[in-house]
Amino acid sequence: MDLIDFILHVDEHLFEFITNYGVWIYGILFLIIFVETGLVVMPFLPGDSLLFAAGALAASTGAMDPVVLIILLFIAAVLGDTVNYHIGKYIGPRVFEIESRFINKEHLVKTSQFFDRHGGKTIIFARFIPFARTFAPFVAGASSMNYKFFLTYNVIGAICWVGSFITLGYLFGNMPIVKDNFTHLIFGIIILSILPGMIGYIRHKFFDKNKASTHK
Repeated sequence: MDLIDFILHVDEHLFEFITNYGVWIYGILFLIIFVETGLVVMPFLPGDSLLFAAGALAASTGAMDPVVLIILLFIAAVLGDTVNYHIGKYIGPRVFEIESRFINKEHLVKTSQFFDRHGGKTIIFARFIPFARTFAPFVAGASSMNYKFFLTYNVIGAICWVGSFITLGYLFGNMPIVKDNFTHLIFGIIILSILPGMIGYIRHKFFDKNKASTHK
């Protein structure tokens, strides 16, 4: 299965999973969310769109209970971030000096800069930003952030992220205009997800540098 095709037609592929695997769909979704949030080398897996599609299919097929979905995937998201945090803590600050084709150094540095500006709230904000969602707990661990504070932000972020997207999918995913334009909606979710990062990059690239050069 092509990853891009899976992301853009995630509703169709999840329906196939439900048809082929029945109740095991809960385990499949749990594993995807856990890996996407827990392994810093897997930031490209679908997150927001997967949750939305799962909520929509729970409403349309009745094969999944939305409450069970929210609880299970909330646990997956919390556990994923926790594992990622401890991996980052084990590797430590030297991760910024490691050259690896498995870890995108640019995304790592940008997440670290975002962390410097927003502190622990980054864990919450990052839940809604692809790539940052995977790198934020890793950077928190590498930066030796207090685990109790991290866990608090981790839990709040997971509740907001999982709960909001599954609920939105459950409530609106089966509206005819949404069902008929699901691929466009997925594009929209992806664009909205990366928009804060793009704005931050543009601001840093042009406005912050202009200010710095003006003060010289």
